[in-house]
Amino acid sequence: MLIIAIIVFGILVGGLAQMVLGRRMESVNWTVAIVAGLLGSLLGGLVSSLIAGDGIELRASGLIGSFLGALVVTAAWGALASRKA
Repeated sequence: MLIIAIIVFGILVGGLAQMVLGRRMESVNWTVAIVAGLLGSLLGGLVSSLIAGDGIELRASGLIGSFLGALVVTAAWGALASRKA
């Protein structure tokens, strides 16, 4: 059940990151949302939790870090995609 919750949270965070960066709900790339959400949550959430001193527990600092990490991953993915095109 925890794995399903992590995947759903990753999808939501990745989709929200795309919408903040200018996409509309209809044009969200869900493959990018899944990858960006999971990678961003792993990197950003872990780093911000450790910096805040929360350890590896579910805290607000980790949730905010997850969102910021997803923003960074989504922006980097978009930059690479536009460079290739």
